[in-house]
Amino acid sequence: MEPGSLAARSLSEENLSALRRAKHELESPALAMKLASIVGAPLEKLIARMPAFANEKVAAATELALRKCLSIALRTLGRRDVASSLVAPEKPSNLLHKFAVATTGAAGGAFGLLALPAELPVTTTLMFRSICDVARSEGEDLKSIDTQLQCLTVLGMGGTSTADDDADYGYFIMRGALAQAVSKASSEVATKGFATHGSAALLRLVNTIAARFSVQVSEQIAAKSIPAIGAVLGAMVNTVFIDHFQQVAHGHFTVRRLERQYGEATVKAAYQTIDVTLDA
Repeated sequence: MEPGSLAARSLSEENLSALRRAKHELESPALAMKLASIVGAPLEKLIARMPAFANEKVAAATELALRKCLSIALRTLGRRDVASSLVAPEKPSNLLHKFAVATTGAAGGAFGLLALPAELPVTTTLMFRSICDVARSEGEDLKSIDTQLQCLTVLGMGGTSTADDDADYGYFIMRGALAQAVSKASSEVATKGFATHGSAALLRLVNTIAARFSVQVSEQIAAKSIPAIGAVLGAMVNTVFIDHFQQVAHGHFTVRRLERQYGEATVKAAYQTIDVTLDA
């Protein structure tokens, strides 16, 4: 019997089903395909029509948004009322966060690229809080700097764009590509304290995540670039945007929960035996 099959058999039926859902969420269609189905146009053509200065605006706005999220995370670290992993946590408030992000999307739909510097930090912060809520629901300790940084990395694992060389290799490759940066940043904060948000390790992590997240932000902006998109479609685009990252967060933190229970090697081996195409 293959090692992966043995690993899958070691998981309970309930946890194997949870892992199957997680893989479906993590290996789901790219954000670009989801957005294209909403706006009714291929995103590649829409991105090509965006003005040259748009990429610079997206890159700057993305980095600023992630720095704001990191600042919030470090400022509130150790002061959260976190559910113990030994107690069944409440489900995350996904709908509440979607409604809030849809509201910011309505403004973005009305004002387009001009609204990006104001809208993106708000949208990203709301998404980050939603990701933290998902992490908590899977038994993560939000007082831990590692958990907070894992929440931030979800924004860097949210796509399978052709611009991302690691995307073809799936979730574990993307996660591994970020792991070393997370480890260094976490260790630095643990040894030097919470006032190190300007440190080299944290800045490198933010830059790495920003490079990946900006691809998805560009796709979101392109979807809103259709003339007269309006507030309603802008809200729909933002709803698809946060829903995508909520799915990635659910998948990521489900895998981490199962790894705490069964070990990383067992969960990875079982994950690799699951054929998500059967669930499509």
